[in-house]
Amino acid sequence: MKALLRFFRVLLLPLSLLYGLIMAVRNMLFDLNLLTSTEFKIPIISVGNITVGGTGKTPHIEYLITLLKDDYKLATLSRGYKRKSKGFILSNENSTANQIGDEPMQIKRKFPEILVSVDSKRVNGVKNLLKSEQGNDLSAILLDDAYQHRHIKPGLSILLIDYNRPITRDFIMPYGRLRENAEERARANIIIVSKSPALMTPIERRIIVKELKILPYQKLYFTCLDYGHLQPVFPEEALSIDDKEWTKETFSILLFTGIANPKPLREYLDSFSDRIEEYHFPDHYAFNQKDIETIEKRFNELEGYNKIIITTEKDATRILDMEIKQTCIKKHLFFVPLCIKFLKEDKSKFDHQILSYVKKNKRSSNLHSIKKD
Repeated sequence: MKALLRFFRVLLLPLSLLYGLIMAVRNMLFDLNLLTSTEFKIPIISVGNITVGGTGKTPHIEYLITLLKDDYKLATLSRGYKRKSKGFILSNENSTANQIGDEPMQIKRKFPEILVSVDSKRVNGVKNLLKSEQGNDLSAILLDDAYQHRHIKPGLSILLIDYNRPITRDFIMPYGRLRENAEERARANIIIVSKSPALMTPIERRIIVKELKILPYQKLYFTCLDYGHLQPVFPEEALSIDDKEWTKETFSILLFTGIANPKPLREYLDSFSDRIEEYHFPDHYAFNQKDIETIEKRFNELEGYNKIIITTEKDATRILDMEIKQTCIKKHLFFVPLCIKFLKEDKSKFDHQILSYVKKNKRSSNLHSIKKD
């Protein structure tokens, strides 16, 4: 079976070579100024990746928001992946995940004081933000998942690389998982190796530094995942649970996820329970009532007296858009907050670089843009 899968994967190689050629030509046109990038006179920080799948963009965006929001008026701009709307949307208190996408909706719920917007055409999105009544005194914009969106030239470009999926050992999709050639990491001002071991050794760090061939103008940082305490999806109806008092024999867990890589969450929950049943959906999955009924059925069939349902914060955002009637779900459904931590002295260095950039490039007037690469 494995040999057959390898054979079919090899058949994808010509497609990968063609796709890689297309991306290389596109990047060359931008490098030669034959395709133009718009530069705005406002601090714009782009966060993105080269690989398909999760590298932790949303928790890194949330880290930047937390770092900057007390001193600067912020906006985020993303395309709103899998939203059921089009064009530019500036979210408000009535927005839903269907309108703006699950990740922007998660950010809006956590940080209601900032502007959260979506537009697949990022130049148009920035222009609309700066022209809007709410954005006329905007201090900085965070672009989500915009590494390949070269029609905007950010002031600071952050590239995320998954520690467990080194881009230097990968290949262009669909044969591999790369959106573009790994050499394009040279466009980044900052490279962050995400999902790193919390206790990374100096030798492991040096190996990665050597492999990535960091250029003189680039800074390299390392982050790891940091899970918080359980939070109820429906606080007014949920059980009272203190996960700090758990033992591995205390609870049975039904874990359901609609994310690209649920493995780290499962590994985290293994320290809390010996009885975990998993139920996976595709990334950014749009749950329906039948799914909720299936989850309830599987929960009721789960062995044990003390049992709960756990999902991710992103999945909880989509669930909250639904009209959940099942009391059992509302009572037992929790999510695990996810954030990132910088390793060792990386935090102070990264914070200083970001704060210095935003302070130095503070917006001085309304919309100004020039065309260049």
